[in-house]
Amino acid sequence: MLSVDMENKGNGSVGVKNSMENGRPPDPADWAVMDVVNYFRTAGFEEQASAFQEQEIDGKSLLLMTRNDVLTGLQLKLGPALKIYEYHVKPLQTKHLKNSSS
Repeated sequence: MLSVDMENKGNGSVGVKNSMENGRPPDPADWAVMDVVNYFRTAGFEEQASAFQEQEIDGKSLLLMTRNDVLTGLQLKLGPALKIYEYHVKPLQTKHLKNSSS
């Protein structure tokens, strides 16, 4: 059964704590396309998650995405695209960099 630990951050975002319990490897660099899609579905971006599948964004690609890639390359509405980048993509990139440098 899918178990997800979600945390409401009070700024309109919802944090999804990553663990093997939610079916994804802990390191986003190891995520397949469907892991990325499921991450965003779980985070409340059901409609936008399909854009990651259509563009074949896996974990490595996700970690390479710039703000401009998310805002324009995925052809998402501006509001959700900003939230996806600021509250999900950027923190995943930061966490990955911290973990790889230690």
